[in-house]
Amino acid sequence: MSDLVAQHYSFKISPDMPSGRLDLFMARQNLGLTRNQIQKLLEAGHIKLNGHEAKAAYKIRVGDCIEIEIPAPASLETKPEAIPLEILYQDKHVALIDKPAGLVVHASAGHSEGTLVNALLYHLKDLSGIGGKLRPGIVHRLDKDTSGIMLVAKNNRAHAELVRMFQNREIQKTYLALAYGSFKQDSGMMQNKLGRSRGNRKKISSKTQQGKEAKTSFKVLKRFSNMALLEVKPHTGRTHQIRVHLAESGHPVVGDAVYGGRQWIHKLSPALQGLVQKIKRQMLHAQRLEFVHPVSGKKIKGEASLPSDFQKILQEAQKEISN
Repeated sequence: MSDLVAQHYSFKISPDMPSGRLDLFMARQNLGLTRNQIQKLLEAGHIKLNGHEAKAAYKIRVGDCIEIEIPAPASLETKPEAIPLEILYQDKHVALIDKPAGLVVHASAGHSEGTLVNALLYHLKDLSGIGGKLRPGIVHRLDKDTSGIMLVAKNNRAHAELVRMFQNREIQKTYLALAYGSFKQDSGMMQNKLGRSRGNRKKISSKTQQGKEAKTSFKVLKRFSNMALLEVKPHTGRTHQIRVHLAESGHPVVGDAVYGGRQWIHKLSPALQGLVQKIKRQMLHAQRLEFVHPVSGKKIKGEASLPSDFQKILQEAQKEISN
């Protein structure tokens, strides 16, 4: 499917075609579009059923005629910026990049500068436009102050397949986290329902009215004085999931100003206190991504090295327990 011009397709439902919801039927037609994108096209009136606008939940029938127009992506309003960015891997379909801490993934309306997307537009000339004007190529995200590896789609075919793979939990993500406290267990699972906090809509919490299942496993790699280095694997993809799970288990991520830890910092040595306060970000790093390439089927494993600020804290913590 071309990324430059509008595309038009038509279908007539025959007895041998599967029945069900209109949006599900369209998502199965190998058009390079996710179900969410199909629903947006329906809402915008770009999909006609028997010559009229249709609803996503309409149950298709034999004889129905469906016409779809996929508009050409609008020109991107976000401008390329020469922001330093390490590209770990790329081919004509996907790229793996190492996002530094402090870099917002994508802009919001009215603010489109200094983001990862601006950097991607500069470094990757063939970036997918299907994510919209402000999110080209973006199929998942990291919090602003979380560092590490991210997967980017470079064309619409890869974009649709990667979105599906993330939704189906087919992409394995591994993080490193430095968390407060003494862990009694060497490994464990944190599982509950997470959603917007009833008390603060900017925060995520298990104290919510409409939570979704969230599941995170961890393994202790190294214990320090009042801290531990963890390998963490999210098995679902909820906002702030790792940070909230660790905080609510009594082990907030070191440096996390949103989900706690202030009561812990005074238990650290003066040297570590100074480092944590100077860095001013959570010690959470997306270390590794493992997935099957959406086009070639090849297994790919990418890793992002631990950034220097994280290393400095680990080195000081190690020095203190070695003395």
